[in-house]
Amino acid sequence: MDPLSADLLPAGVRSRFVDGVNGLRVHILEAGFEAPGRPSLLLLHGFPELAYSWRKVIAPLAALGWHVIAPDQRGYGRTTGWDGAYDGDLASFRMLNLVRDAIGLVAALGCREVAGVIGHDFGSPVAAWCALLRPDVFRSVALMSAPFPGPPSLPFDTDRLPPAPGRPFLEALDAGLAALPRPRRHYQAYYSTREAADDMALCPQGIHAFLRAYYHAKSADWPANQPYSLASWAPEELAKLPEYYVMELGRGMADTAAAEAPSPEQIAACAWLTDGELAVYAQEFARTGFQGGLQWYRAQREARFIAEMQVFSGRAIDVPSCFIAGASDWGVHQSPGAFARMQGTGCTAMRSCRLIEGAGHWVQQEQPEAVVGRLRRFLGGIA
Repeated sequence: MDPLSADLLPAGVRSRFVDGVNGLRVHILEAGFEAPGRPSLLLLHGFPELAYSWRKVIAPLAALGWHVIAPDQRGYGRTTGWDGAYDGDLASFRMLNLVRDAIGLVAALGCREVAGVIGHDFGSPVAAWCALLRPDVFRSVALMSAPFPGPPSLPFDTDRLPPAPGRPFLEALDAGLAALPRPRRHYQAYYSTREAADDMALCPQGIHAFLRAYYHAKSADWPANQPYSLASWAPEELAKLPEYYVMELGRGMADTAAAEAPSPEQIAACAWLTDGELAVYAQEFARTGFQGGLQWYRAQREARFIAEMQVFSGRAIDVPSCFIAGASDWGVHQSPGAFARMQGTGCTAMRSCRLIEGAGHWVQQEQPEAVVGRLRRFLGGIA
């Protein structure tokens, strides 16, 4: 596997590999590497993304004095050494091992600590757990698009209570959504199915068109993205989310996204994601498929891995933190109560929460200058 072509990258950003990281050969994009001893920033992408998703902010952050490192995470892009089979090693995609990947990369690069870990989408909970578990290594954290409500809780003060009746939460939620007058399914339940990866990779419109529609539907370009807080996890409340979060039962994500595909005129006007840039994603996912990224969703729904994380019940992120998202991003509210809990108990040193106008879910791509400005103020205030 070769590095990403320099022609695809902004000036000052290079692509290379780091070997021996928790069983992986990690592909990274980095800038600000010329001067040794610079404080480091670690940027963690989400789904369906890549290190390339940070291309617009890597060089500007490096220009502020940071050594900026953005890996293709386990299951993605040009990073190799992971098991992409549906029936493969799901445990390697559990949260504690994703944190181990991040720590291993930092150590391999010769860093005892990083000034900040910055995560977007599914990279946000990884960044959060990095900061919660190893505050000595990850000295601050910026969460983007996905709030961190804290670790899963343990049952408390149940000694004299009868056993709790009913099904586990996720099973009950899936059944409740399926029982609605218009039957629905949570997108993470869909992403956990055996057929999801091929539904997207082998869709009739092709990966390029699928990703174009998916990125469009979750961006500020889609006028229906007018998010607000949901009252509860009741199925009727969750059904208010866009269909890319709560899908029609029996409908795949490729079909769901296709219903909101942009027009040729909208595509031509999309300055934040040109067809050339989109081609990088399409080519990478055409080569790897989607299962590596979907393993993350499957692992977080596994009772054995949830129980593992309950060891940290009651803990909070104590290093300085901030939250950044697009004002048109439903991701802020897709988990009812998470945004409030993050600010109340999840993070004890939350410096700011900012929703950026003109951005949806892909905030660092849609409004990179505003994101760099928020990170500059946050990181500068704790230096």
